[in-house]
Amino acid sequence: MPKDFELTPETLLRAYTIGIFPMAESRDNEDLYWLDPEDRGIIPLEDFHVPRKLRQTIRQHRFEVRFDTACREVIAACAEPGKARGETWINGQIQDLYGALFDKGYVHTVECWRDDKLVGGLYGVSLSGAFFGESMFSRETNASKVALVHLVALLRHCGYRLLDTQFVTEHLQKFGAIEIPREDYHVLLNNALNCEVMFQGDLSPETVAGAVESLLQSSTQTS
Repeated sequence: MPKDFELTPETLLRAYTIGIFPMAESRDNEDLYWLDPEDRGIIPLEDFHVPRKLRQTIRQHRFEVRFDTACREVIAACAEPGKARGETWINGQIQDLYGALFDKGYVHTVECWRDDKLVGGLYGVSLSGAFFGESMFSRETNASKVALVHLVALLRHCGYRLLDTQFVTEHLQKFGAIEIPREDYHVLLNNALNCEVMFQGDLSPETVAGAVESLLQSSTQTS
């Protein structure tokens, strides 16, 4: 991306609608570049799989799950290097851009808390019926996984059509992530962008719990 190019939140949103997204070479590199993978990672919402042990963890209610209460803290935590993932691609400009998109209502977080401390979570961009997962982190075992399950439960409850993971990792494959050709992805993207739904992070705890349990039940039936 040219150094004199100003990437605004509005430009970033436009990029998502045509299937591209930015990344940095590393946390300390100021330059950004656009990505349009030939094979795109997605998690089909109707085929989401929750491993048995994780179902048990969720039903034990080890974490308090919140939505949209600590956006910048979540993004900052995702930007931190870790033993398992090493260096991250989230630099200061990306943190600022997605923080600005949160203020505009386009970025959302799912957070896991224990004893009022943020111990895991994820963030992503929501546009119509598409949710673009950006990154996740864990400071306690299974925290990011619990956040992902709650995200999918909420997306299904709200009627989303697409959960874009950008790439497929071994970790995401356990939940049903697959790669599809770029052309197929654009068909799914266009269909999702024509679907009028909203991210409802302000649902009652009882409604969220019901959506999560419904997801766990459906995952049990397809295991």
